[in-house]
Amino acid sequence: VYKRKVHQMGEALGRECQQMGVGILLGPGINIRRTPLAGRGYEYYAEDPVVSGDIAAALINGLQQEGVGASLKHFAANNSEYRRTEMDSIIEERALREIYLAGFQRAIAKSRPWTVMSSYNRLNGVQTSQDPFLLTQVLRDEWGYEGLVMSDWYGIKDRPASLMAGNDLAMPETRRDKQTLLAAIEAGEVPMAVVDRACLRMLELLDKVQRHRRPQTRADFTAHHALAQRLAGESIVLLKNEDNLLPLRPEKTPRVAVLGKPAQEPVIQGSGCATTVPYLLDRPLDEIFDLAGDDFSVSWAVGAPDDLRCDEQALAQACRVAQEADVAVIFVSTAVGEDGENGDRQDLHILPVHERLIREVATVQPNIVVVLANSDAVVMPWLGECKALLETFFAGQGMGRAVAEILFGQRNPCGKLTVTVPNSLEETPAWLHYPGENLRHHYGEGLFVGYRYYDKRRMTPQFPFGFGLSYTRFAYDNIALSARRAGAGETLTVSFDLTNCGEYAGKEIVQLYVSAPKGELIREVQSLKAFSKVALAAGETRHVSLQLPIGELACYHPGLGDWVVTPGIWQVRVGASSRDLPLIAEIEVDCPQRYVPLRDDNSLQQLIQQPEAFARVVKLIADKSQMPAEQVREKLIRLAPDLFCGLLIALTEFLALDIERDELNAVLAGAHHCQ
Repeated sequence: VYKRKVHQMGEALGRECQQMGVGILLGPGINIRRTPLAGRGYEYYAEDPVVSGDIAAALINGLQQEGVGASLKHFAANNSEYRRTEMDSIIEERALREIYLAGFQRAIAKSRPWTVMSSYNRLNGVQTSQDPFLLTQVLRDEWGYEGLVMSDWYGIKDRPASLMAGNDLAMPETRRDKQTLLAAIEAGEVPMAVVDRACLRMLELLDKVQRHRRPQTRADFTAHHALAQRLAGESIVLLKNEDNLLPLRPEKTPRVAVLGKPAQEPVIQGSGCATTVPYLLDRPLDEIFDLAGDDFSVSWAVGAPDDLRCDEQALAQACRVAQEADVAVIFVSTAVGEDGENGDRQDLHILPVHERLIREVATVQPNIVVVLANSDAVVMPWLGECKALLETFFAGQGMGRAVAEILFGQRNPCGKLTVTVPNSLEETPAWLHYPGENLRHHYGEGLFVGYRYYDKRRMTPQFPFGFGLSYTRFAYDNIALSARRAGAGETLTVSFDLTNCGEYAGKEIVQLYVSAPKGELIREVQSLKAFSKVALAAGETRHVSLQLPIGELACYHPGLGDWVVTPGIWQVRVGASSRDLPLIAEIEVDCPQRYVPLRDDNSLQQLIQQPEAFARVVKLIADKSQMPAEQVREKLIRLAPDLFCGLLIALTEFLALDIERDELNAVLAGAHHCQ
């Protein structure tokens, strides 16, 4: 369901672009939401690369189906806005590939975007817009990308170097860049083959855009607004619903107080270049009045008209309105000026005047619904003051109608969190390293971003990744795997029964995680591998199947410079969130064990752990000493626990063998080549 909805969003964007003569839409952006402080986090999808890559692919496919190219961005590791054009993101290669590049790889494989946009920052010392490792080795040689690479605006520092690295188009091409590039070409520093390659890609893109032009297209903006309402309704997350306060019912809460400036002036987006002017904009207050009809009496007070200072008179009026009602619905937000481009948030709080509004109203009204509008996760010291909490994030132009429908039960909330909501800023994974110093930002948490960090540290966040409530209840049962044993190249089907146990029709986002067996590398407790949205009528049971390619269990092994699937018993976990996984099954993954190449300074214990290398060294020793191979083997196993020194010393000093360093290394290298 979610793929179809996002695909429809891409189609609508494509039709609007066609009407306006736009050939390339500069999005989607899928940088990992590493820290909730990142000002541009609202443009990105998730803290997890599977979610990011799959949603991006659905949108790109819808957009490009309408003949408009996407520009997948920002490639790569542009995960905060603080001094973004200067900062050097220092990331070890495994975390880079498994977390920060994986979403791009997934999106490219599933949608083939016409363009990819490089980012502003440096990555491990190299400007990303001129990094041959990123733009050629990874993007083209490893992933097979064939489209055009462009820079972010004024994001190139050295035009000849960027062209050599595989950045085809500088946006915009400045006069100085042109002069520098022409001089480098004339001097032979940039071969004509490189220039021809970039020109060919540019011509291919121009031809593609022109062939797909549909100048007669007329977008149905009214229908697109209805789509925006549905998308918002599918995305809003119900985080709390104590005493089943929601949906509002006339027999229990006929008098509704609506409070907060965002009810009248909705906060639907952040600031910066992603800001748009909507064709239509739903005001939550108007939509609440519209849907309330004759069944509810709705009153209104702004409570906090000024974002920067408390208006005591307005606050007192809001409390009076709330006291006279049966329920108070309070709309609150973060500071929009901090939620945007070229700067990061200063903290994780909503506006202080909004926090005070909640607390003051709570002294006179026990039934409070808070409706949040925010770019990323916020801390919630006021959570105990409300009975229900709707998290809208920035839900776009249709948010107002969607919220009203959810409040009155005309729509059942079904969104799930794509980020972890922390208890405090200090417990977030990047806290010790953000924003970096001396223009270097060390991603010291490595792989452990988002839920991976909380799982590994056995911490309980305010709300976990993947969490979201509904007006109904879902039960998971009868997990089954298509096989009990599988190898690389195979795909496992994971099936189970999902039942809607409540009285409302609803949709559940089912999630599949895997947990690796213990191996040589540090692994996360679990990682998301698949998810899907399932619609069920009240009382309905559906048999659900998810696909799990065994190859997607691979992790990147820096010692081997390759992706490796760990053999052994893996756990497959299915449920409603990263912390609610009632179904568990096991699969034996049958893949060859691969080993890091040994050298003469590795220990005897490490040698024994690698059967092929151990057998070859035993033969070498047996040939030189005239000892039986089995006797050599037993002797080495007996000596290993007490010898900390390298192999060469162990063999030459403790076994008194005449072995040269090159000779030993050649034997060890031969064992590695046999893997």
